Amino acid sequence: MAFKPRLPCPEQDPKERIKNFEDVVVGYTSEMAIEEASRCLQCKNPLCVQGCPVSIDIPGFIGAIKEGDFELSYSILTDQNPIPAVCGRVCPQEVQCEAKCILGIKHDPVSIGKLERFVGNWAVKNNICVREEVDKVRPPREVAIIGSGPAGLACAMDLALAGVDVTVFEALHTFGGVLKYGIPSFRLPKDVIDAELGKVRKLGVKFVANHAIGRIFTIPMMMEEMGFDAVFIGTGAGLPKFLNLHGEGLNGVQSANEFLTRVNLMNPPGIKDCYTPTGCGKKIAVIGAGNVAMDCVRTAIRLGAERSMIVYRRAREQAPARTEEVHHADQEGVEFHFLSNPIEVLGKDGWVTGLKLQKMELGEPDASGRRRPIPIPDSEHIIECDTVIIAVGTSSNPIIGQTTPGLKLNDWGYVEVDDDQMTSVPGVFAGGDIVTGSATVILAMGAGKQAARGILKYMGIERKVLNVCETD
Repeated sequence: MAFKPRLPCPEQDPKERIKNFEDVVVGYTSEMAIEEASRCLQCKNPLCVQGCPVSIDIPGFIGAIKEGDFELSYSILTDQNPIPAVCGRVCPQEVQCEAKCILGIKHDPVSIGKLERFVGNWAVKNNICVREEVDKVRPPREVAIIGSGPAGLACAMDLALAGVDVTVFEALHTFGGVLKYGIPSFRLPKDVIDAELGKVRKLGVKFVANHAIGRIFTIPMMMEEMGFDAVFIGTGAGLPKFLNLHGEGLNGVQSANEFLTRVNLMNPPGIKDCYTPTGCGKKIAVIGAGNVAMDCVRTAIRLGAERSMIVYRRAREQAPARTEEVHHADQEGVEFHFLSNPIEVLGKDGWVTGLKLQKMELGEPDASGRRRPIPIPDSEHIIECDTVIIAVGTSSNPIIGQTTPGLKLNDWGYVEVDDDQMTSVPGVFAGGDIVTGSATVILAMGAGKQAARGILKYMGIERKVLNVCETD
């Protein structure tokens, strides 16, 4: 039996897209989505569902696309994933659902991520939202969500659908958490995030900006003085890590978090002629090879960098970034320095002038299962740069832990939770990167949904079924 090859998803030409921050991937048309959906085998035992962290009915939503019923497809998708337009763009489907696709054993797997993206885009364009008409719980219950990132949004939506009054507190002036400040628009457009946020608001969820919990007020105050019945901590892991290199304090060295936040929030809504300096020079060296590093180096190109480089101590095949992101970086002219370990930031008069590297070779596997990089003697060399961006991961922000008595943290400062995502403090739940460390959007959402179930169980409320409706 002959199988059709995977249908490529249209993209902007690399020579043009490096001049703008618009979506790199243009996306399927309706006809293309139906054609790709027809490749699905509709397995009786769909392993792709097992590969999805939130167990989406993948054959179901793809089957509805094949029949041209996009609203039904959206309904099936959003039963487990409230923001498919986001997840279709940023989730690593190639190592999750698509990696389990039966068709992928001998042929190209079904393009599950691009189909999810298509349905999410269709819903945004046609103002379709998820909503359920439910009676408010009596007496009313109120839950506070700390953080408006993927974990907080997923938790808020499920609680709101169960009739709970939900208030989301965000430390920044805009909502979306890492979706908004940590991912550049060419991968995740801001209007897509805002459209998905609008659906959450439509459920009655309230959003409060410029409130850093632990500084404005604490979790005990929220429960004892403000009357919240439960609190969910979804603050993420946004404290940047550095390498303690000599010269790391020079002007021109910054964390990936700072760089991307400045770029993504440089023009706050409603403020004209606002410009936040990015600290981006003409010769950029980004240390790291994850998705965040790729975001930084590709952003630098769009800001006019003449030389944009990735520096990574391991080999290309060991880079943790998605294959698609490395491919796009290649297309856009990024210069890769693999098997190169940074050992010193060089400078003059307080400013970065270069980065000293040492060549590496791969030895035996280490605890991670990857071959360990080993320094090659007398292989030090220098690359010229005026900006160094460090993208080697993040750790937990300590503020919540410092201001919440009795909140148990592990040795790395992350919040400990039980199977219901409840912390050591009764009524206080947590999920996402603040519990697991840096992970994916879909895993954070899964934790948020699990926490919502735990909160409802804690408050004695039964969860009901989702419906789909058009917005007003």
